[in-house]
Amino acid sequence: MSCKTLIITYYWPPAGGPGVQRWLKFVKYLPEFGIEPIVYCPENPNYPILDQSLVNEIPKNITILKQPINEPYGLASVFSKGKSKKISSGVIPKAKKQSLTEKAMLYVRGNFFIPDARKNWIKPSVEFLSNYIKEHQIETVITTGPPHSLHLIGLQLKARIGVKWLADFRDPWTTIGYHKDLKLTAASKAKHIDLEQKVLNAADEIIVTSNHTKNEFQTKTKQPISVITNGYDAHSVRIEAKDEKFTLSHIGSLLSERNPLVLWETLSELIKENSAFSEAFSLQLIGVVSDDVIESIHQKGLKNHVNIVGYVSHDEALRFQMKSQLLLLIEIDSEDTKAIIAGKVFEYLISETPILAIGPKDADVAQIITSTNTGSYFNYQQKAELKVQLLNYFDAYQNNTLKVNAIGLQPYSRKALTQKLSAIILKG
Repeated sequence: MSCKTLIITYYWPPAGGPGVQRWLKFVKYLPEFGIEPIVYCPENPNYPILDQSLVNEIPKNITILKQPINEPYGLASVFSKGKSKKISSGVIPKAKKQSLTEKAMLYVRGNFFIPDARKNWIKPSVEFLSNYIKEHQIETVITTGPPHSLHLIGLQLKARIGVKWLADFRDPWTTIGYHKDLKLTAASKAKHIDLEQKVLNAADEIIVTSNHTKNEFQTKTKQPISVITNGYDAHSVRIEAKDEKFTLSHIGSLLSERNPLVLWETLSELIKENSAFSEAFSLQLIGVVSDDVIESIHQKGLKNHVNIVGYVSHDEALRFQMKSQLLLLIEIDSEDTKAIIAGKVFEYLISETPILAIGPKDADVAQIITSTNTGSYFNYQQKAELKVQLLNYFDAYQNNTLKVNAIGLQPYSRKALTQKLSAIILKG
């Protein structure tokens, strides 16, 4: 008999982005390990990006429960539809460039909606799920955040009916970078810390996506913590050939703070110093790009070398990955971001395309890239080394030898990761 497990998630197809794919793939493979997944998600969510292609990946015969959600973004959009959509998708302008409307929206979001704008879904969800869990003999509940308000659903269900509860943190809570942009008062900061502490101490087990987050949480709770990263899955996307240009492609959002000036400066120098590089080079940005990043790229003289594609479906993103000559991975240069391992990293790993990564020193993702022999990682102080590596990649491109000999990828497959998750679910 299968172990019934309820998964409470905000992001579910047709939502786009890596937050959807983590649990979409877990749900796909859990039945192979004796677990019957039941998904609970909003009926009328306000997703900032959509990807209809992911709907086709939802397993057949799976139970999906939906309940209405009341979100403030609908009200905010009455006053500023574009700004509310940008903020809800994580595109927060630098403080000096924020309009009065944006400042007000961030203040309200940060201090009136704790832990986040989906807090109104907690009470009705607890009421509905308390009965459903008992009636259908659900053995385990899993909440996944962000949004971290979903963990408060698990917290209340644990207190009310005593069900086994696992809290999955795709990102940290109080130490995540954007908290600094929300104009939190001292009282609001304290409330976040208190709620985080309650969740960490009440959950039967914590699941995180990086060792840095595990180390952080171990200072806050004695509950067991397991690292289950995001991963890759087999796909049927194929390409005829690589790009003729020396394309350096970034897949995903490039927000204002994720703006690698050291890279733009290095590329600008190479274009001025090397005519062959200038003729062949193309920078492709696939996904949401902030105005600050675009402005920086233009200021460094790269305007004629950049192609801003915008958001595309998951399948189309895979095609861009596989056709590119190099894949770009960027993380903010901050202590807070050492724990961030973007979901796209794992699809990068199997693209057979070298990865050029720039981020903070000693980040978790650096170990993954180096141990799998899939690319090069640099911190923001390594400009000279970055320049040398770009030239090495360009020489290999010219000689038609630019390729990857990846090793040790199997532990990052979605099926292997689901097996690890199933062991936690079935643990007595």
